[in-house]
Amino acid sequence: MIRNDFLAAIILLVYYLVGLVLIPTALKAWSKLPKEVIRKIQHVGYSLSIFILLRLFSTWYMALAGAFLLVILAYPALIFLERTALYKKWFVDRSERGGELRKQLLYVQLSFAILIFLFWGLLGAKWHYTVAVAVMAWGFGDAAAALVGKFFGKRNIIHRWVEGAKTCEGTMAMIVTAFGAIFLTLLLYAGLPWYLSLLVAFLVAPVSGIAELFSRRGTDTLTVPLLTAAVVFPLVYLFSRLGW
Repeated sequence: MIRNDFLAAIILLVYYLVGLVLIPTALKAWSKLPKEVIRKIQHVGYSLSIFILLRLFSTWYMALAGAFLLVILAYPALIFLERTALYKKWFVDRSERGGELRKQLLYVQLSFAILIFLFWGLLGAKWHYTVAVAVMAWGFGDAAAALVGKFFGKRNIIHRWVEGAKTCEGTMAMIVTAFGAIFLTLLLYAGLPWYLSLLVAFLVAPVSGIAELFSRRGTDTLTVPLLTAAVVFPLVYLFSRLGW
């Protein structure tokens, strides 16, 4: 068991190094892709790493340890790199003095840890697919919202609780993409019937979209997956009790 968890940790680290560092930095250096596209590729890469934590680690607490492994190794490395000239050249960070990647690193891993503890450690392994559903809704949905809003958004949403230039088009892209992500994850990963997966996705996707819309200062990394999971769980539990 320990050997398998050690191997899982190595796979996780290699995935992070290749998918979240080497590929995005190579794209920034040698491609003409807009920075926002590269940033969201990295964003989706983050979300897909949840399957390594859920599938390769033997227990919830070892998966929890794996979630913080990147923080322990990457956080000090990012502090060091932010002081170098190579950081702005190779990394996509929207803040002037750096720090955005470190903040998102903490948010992502904290989100993973809370979800794993609640829907695997506390409620048991049969509910651990809820973690994947919530993370996929955030990962793909938020990426769609940002890209559609930035490149195609025309109708701005003006509200005192809405931060930045968010658009109706971006929010709709979030809801539609979250719907697809929730449906496919429930159907293919959780193994729920298609009609139940469809119904849950239909009810939950707007919640994911609203959570993203009103989240401030990058906290959608926490709010979207946590609120999504908080709605998915009672719905699936209720429908299962009804014999659906």
